[in-house]
Amino acid sequence: MVSLKDIAAACGVSVATVSKALNNHNDISEDTKKRIRKRAEELGYMPNSAAKALKTNRSYNLGILFVDEARSGLTHDYYAALLDSFKRTAESMGYDLTFINCNKTRINNMSYLAHARYRGFDGVCIACVDFNDPEVVELVSSDIPIVTIDYVFDNRMAIYSDNVKGMRDLVSFVYRMGHRRIAYIHGADSAVTQARLSSFYKTAQDLGLDIPDDYVMEAPYRNTEVTFRDTLHLLDLKTPPTCILYPDDFAAFGGINAIHSRGLTIPGDISIVGYDGIRISRHINPRLTTLHQDTEQIGHLAAKKLIDLIEKPKTTLIERVCVEGVLYEGDSVKNINLAKD
Repeated sequence: MVSLKDIAAACGVSVATVSKALNNHNDISEDTKKRIRKRAEELGYMPNSAAKALKTNRSYNLGILFVDEARSGLTHDYYAALLDSFKRTAESMGYDLTFINCNKTRINNMSYLAHARYRGFDGVCIACVDFNDPEVVELVSSDIPIVTIDYVFDNRMAIYSDNVKGMRDLVSFVYRMGHRRIAYIHGADSAVTQARLSSFYKTAQDLGLDIPDDYVMEAPYRNTEVTFRDTLHLLDLKTPPTCILYPDDFAAFGGINAIHSRGLTIPGDISIVGYDGIRISRHINPRLTTLHQDTEQIGHLAAKKLIDLIEKPKTTLIERVCVEGVLYEGDSVKNINLAKD
């Protein structure tokens, strides 16, 4: 195994200089660092992670707490893209990722906090969980650096999508297209759902729209069976909506199937809107009108901010970072204004 002494001999420098170069110290030149690192790579030098952990008091391992009750797992388009961005950023900064076991098969039935300590995580990213779960609250209340996704705790770093503006942009676009009878099948109760639903009602109020109670229904996220049934219910109303908003793009497929089962067309007979901006939504016919969430930026910022908390705890501010999405107009919303002209 190649040692620091071997690299020092090959470069004609001291072992101390090699150590400083490999650890990116500022008291040697960039040219010297590059030369030593290149020679170390050529010799096949691999740092001892255990020794590095002892020296720095870090494991260079981040925990991911991801509890998806819908059992979509990493096939969940939004979280899969977000966590992929998180992973790439963390790895580029020298960290590995490990998922915290959320099943009952945990070692000695450890709590999330106990598991995080057992694994020696330097920090934990929490996404897609029941944030009221006592085990989650215990973890958040600990001294471990934490970043949350789409949920805000006091005195904890949070990165979240701007669901208020996202919903406002969608409803405003549908309104500009001439629609006044707008229904909303929202997701199950969560902080994200509450933000979107409040924004839906507030935007409708600002636009002077009346939203009947039977225009607002609930379906679990990514559940096409319930959105199928809810859509049929909306279509059967005495005065049906001209446009239906769905909790997410995947759930919208249930609505699409329901509309087609009645022999209706989109957007000729009824318009629809999704949320998330998943890739497939731009490749169906008609292309889905949706709000694309910036998963790349959310994941990147979550990893960057968490590592800042670990490496620069005294100077890193606890922030709540709101990331805006982008409206994809698509082709699934009919311009009723044209029909009136």
